Amino acid sequence: MKCPQHLNDVDLFAPGAQEHWFDAYDILHEHAPVHRIPGEGYLPGSDGFILSRFEDIEKVVKNPERFPPTLTLGVQVLKQANIPLEEQKHVNAMVASIATLRPNMTLWRSHKQELTDPWVGTGAGRHKDMIRRFVHQLIDNWIDKTEVEFISEFARPLPQMVMATMLGFPLEDIAQLAKWGAAQVMPFVYGKGHRNELSEEQLQAQFKELDGFKEYVQERVEEKRAHPGDDMISFLTQVTYKALGRKLTDIEINGVVYAMVIGGLETTQYAIEEEAQLLCETDGLWQVLKADRSKLRAFTEESMRLRSPTQGLSTRTTSQDEVFQGVKVPKGSMLHLRWGAANRDPTAFECPKEINLNRQPITRHLTFSAGPRTCPGNSLSRLEQTIAWDCLLDRLARIEYAPGNTFEHQPGIMFGTLELKLKIEKAT
Repeated sequence: MKCPQHLNDVDLFAPGAQEHWFDAYDILHEHAPVHRIPGEGYLPGSDGFILSRFEDIEKVVKNPERFPPTLTLGVQVLKQANIPLEEQKHVNAMVASIATLRPNMTLWRSHKQELTDPWVGTGAGRHKDMIRRFVHQLIDNWIDKTEVEFISEFARPLPQMVMATMLGFPLEDIAQLAKWGAAQVMPFVYGKGHRNELSEEQLQAQFKELDGFKEYVQERVEEKRAHPGDDMISFLTQVTYKALGRKLTDIEINGVVYAMVIGGLETTQYAIEEEAQLLCETDGLWQVLKADRSKLRAFTEESMRLRSPTQGLSTRTTSQDEVFQGVKVPKGSMLHLRWGAANRDPTAFECPKEINLNRQPITRHLTFSAGPRTCPGNSLSRLEQTIAWDCLLDRLARIEYAPGNTFEHQPGIMFGTLELKLKIEKAT
């Protein structure tokens, strides 16, 4: 796809569109902040709509009753079949667990507070020492070199090591876990259109691969039930889910683990590698952060605003007729929420294309969504990013782009380059 010049050129989901997303957002903001996708709605005969304005997306995500999540509606339809979800075709463990653990907003809040917050939310701080240990371990592998492929040697393995250890998986299983993780995110990489749809052949290949992950997690669950340790799976086998007054079933635990993996690996990887690019491209920024670590949080937040790891998802529908920016959006439409465009909306952010460490409030962006359904693991991701750069700033004198970078981006809806070669200089 070529760089769009006019609205008719804009297709956010075409092959190669990733290379020109930011140019497309400027066109959408000016000419079509509510952009219709004919025939791509939730109900038959309805349309999809791309929202790119901050105020519109914030309005939607803060009211899940008025704008129901597509996943919640899908689970309701599957339950009507009167067949256990785990036995239905192309239904993964996460979807099956949603049906019992968090089918509505009341239970969604309970699920977050009771099951995930102690590990990746309010309790994420328990992992500080572990994260710092892995960061230094990875840096040790290449600190004496003059060049590093930053993604494969740091940005990708760090969240993999953190997630495996937190869940209770052996580090030697990471290579296999990475393959299963890639299968989980297949729709968001190779899926077509705003719904990230896979072909029947792709779906069969995905679920064949994920059968192995399901069996692997089941074995770990059985081990942890018998011999619990200090990890999240052990916790899930022992905890009583107060909202339902019972312990979790094996398939429910499997579903929670699935959600942790799908949400916690690639997004953090892309956040860290795009932060490295911003440091290479922004004069004086490395020196500012090296001299004042109190600005690290602002740096990571601004980086995620500018280059959101997940650029957009079609996750909400309209339960009634709506109007956005003067455009009528009928009931039953599907809304593609373009976080990446909202985070660069000039009506919401002054000088939106610039990194500003003094921007207030610094966390106002929509990278992790907003309202009652924010990403459950946002605290863990934020912690990984700030610790990573704190250690890197300690151990490196500088970084810059090495020769040979193509800056080709991954296909799909996640924003990150396939490789990143950096020249490094060890701190003295």
